[in-house]
Amino acid sequence: MLKENLAQVEANIQKACEKSGRTRQEVTLIAVSKTKPVEMLQTIYDCGVRDFGENKVQEMCDKMDVLPKDIKWHMIGHLQTNKVKYIVGKTELIHSVDSVHLAAEIQKQAVKKNVTVPILIEVNIAEEESKFGIHKEDTIAMVREIATMDHLQIKGLMTIAPFVENAEDNRLYFREIKQLSVDIKNQNIDNVSMDVLSMGMTGDYMVAIEEGATLVRVGTGIFGERNYNI
Repeated sequence: MLKENLAQVEANIQKACEKSGRTRQEVTLIAVSKTKPVEMLQTIYDCGVRDFGENKVQEMCDKMDVLPKDIKWHMIGHLQTNKVKYIVGKTELIHSVDSVHLAAEIQKQAVKKNVTVPILIEVNIAEEESKFGIHKEDTIAMVREIATMDHLQIKGLMTIAPFVENAEDNRLYFREIKQLSVDIKNQNIDNVSMDVLSMGMTGDYMVAIEEGATLVRVGTGIFGERNYNI
């Protein structure tokens, strides 16, 4: 079942790329594997996927210990400052930097380990009270402040769009994030590139790709429904 699910997601990504005049290589699929057992991750790995996303630091570290070492791990969940030290230097990308306070802690731990950490700024584009992320109008100021931290690299933006029945309802949010990334890029801030846009999940990743996503985070579409009791 997993292989069939993955094949369907791949076909959808290809279709969205073709529709928007992009190449498949412009979009990276992140298999969101939170709460899923390592056996399921191994199956998807064996199908060729190398990018996996986790929400919780402890779960990510446990899986890192037993799964192949060439996996690129993405921290996509809310990151608490007291957990930063466990993942600095181990992740491909931290998607969920939503405050200068968190960035400063990542900087501190990166200095200790003498590594440079790639990050994304999480923007709450729909301004939902239930979601983390900085408001759109505060983003550029925060980017400027974090850009001064020499052991961080701001690679782009991330957003979690609202849960909607119709993916088209999120198109305007994806378009807004894309425009925000262009606006930031045009400021030519040192230590900031806007090459990465992490947006789109199981319900809306095709629309996100059409609007410029370079990373899509698909969990349920690959692994099936999550177990919320874990």
